[in-house]
Amino acid sequence: LTTCGSLGLCERGPNMVVYPEGVWYSGVAPADVPEIVESHFRGGKPVERLVTRDPHALAAEIRANRDRALAAIRAREAAGMLPEDLMRMIRSYQESRIVLTAIELDVFTAAGSGSTAPEIGKKIRADARATELLLDALVALRLLGKSGGRYSATPVTERFLSARGERDARAAMRHQSSLWPRWARLTECVRTGTAVDYKEMSDRGDEWTQPFIAAMHLNAGERARVVIPAVGPAGIRKMLDVGGGSGAYSIAFAKASPDLRAEIFDLETVLPITRRHIEEAGLSDRVTTRAGDLRIDSFGSGFDLVLLSAICHAFDEAENRDLVRRCHEALAAGGRLVIQDFILDEDRTSPRMAALFSINMLVGTPGGRSYSESEYAEWMKAAGFAEVRRVPLPGMTDLVIGRR
Repeated sequence: LTTCGSLGLCERGPNMVVYPEGVWYSGVAPADVPEIVESHFRGGKPVERLVTRDPHALAAEIRANRDRALAAIRAREAAGMLPEDLMRMIRSYQESRIVLTAIELDVFTAAGSGSTAPEIGKKIRADARATELLLDALVALRLLGKSGGRYSATPVTERFLSARGERDARAAMRHQSSLWPRWARLTECVRTGTAVDYKEMSDRGDEWTQPFIAAMHLNAGERARVVIPAVGPAGIRKMLDVGGGSGAYSIAFAKASPDLRAEIFDLETVLPITRRHIEEAGLSDRVTTRAGDLRIDSFGSGFDLVLLSAICHAFDEAENRDLVRRCHEALAAGGRLVIQDFILDEDRTSPRMAALFSINMLVGTPGGRSYSESEYAEWMKAAGFAEVRRVPLPGMTDLVIGRR
């Protein structure tokens, strides 16, 4: 893939360049694609009627476009205007808020395959004028289509953000709305050094808990596909899932190994959701739950595997040292502790998502943040673990595994 800015040639478009020959096509229509694939890609013969034959004219047009772009940049700089990419970053909250509001109001379900603004406004119980403004903004963001005054969900929003969607993620995405007030107070959090108006998980109520667990369930359902092969379920007969939430990982491990029994340790306010997922999976005989506070309670003993997934970032260093120590005590000889989380490089500025997630923990917890591989390794070795190693995974999180 070659990343580039605007090349110009817009009036000739759509344009294609075929490598390695460097053949330029212009004015390509959808109907031309099969011919290009068959004649050029498979047969090695360019489609002559579409080939642009004057390379000097192409080069001149590209240079002229580049010169215009550079002139525009110089003019912005001379006027003291912010660079475009910086300005986009500063304004990006606007797009996020529009989408979150659409999810909260269930706009994409209401729009369906085609509805007018008054019809949608009535369904979502919202002001008619404001509804139309929101719908037009969603069209501008390409999250709705509009034709003849009727709005319709796009294939993406129909699939993921509608009640009819095969991958309906509305419940999970509402967790982002829950985070919005926290992030709005980031300045205060930086000044004070901790989350403002922090509430214990057990005190947040269903309005917070259900979207949060739904978001974790959606993520865990995807991550389990790479986590389980990386860990290897063979030989695991007794597993403890600390702070297991919806139970997605325990359910996936149990499905991967018929001999495995898992126990999910979480708050009593969370476990009704957990039990529902276990029952839906038909695994009530092999996946059980236990209520407790993972910050202070003993986890029992004799486990072959203890899983800490997306837990450590919520706590400060002292709390994590104690948590890892209690996990060590819960393992049988030879048992493994598996930590999955965002793992920072040693300078703590990358990967980007791990660094940003530290801010999410600043606004949401008393002392949590993302940690580095060396920090995890030091805690585990101090607790008595041997063979501590990092296992890179596809995506944003990795594993750190230690053996008792």
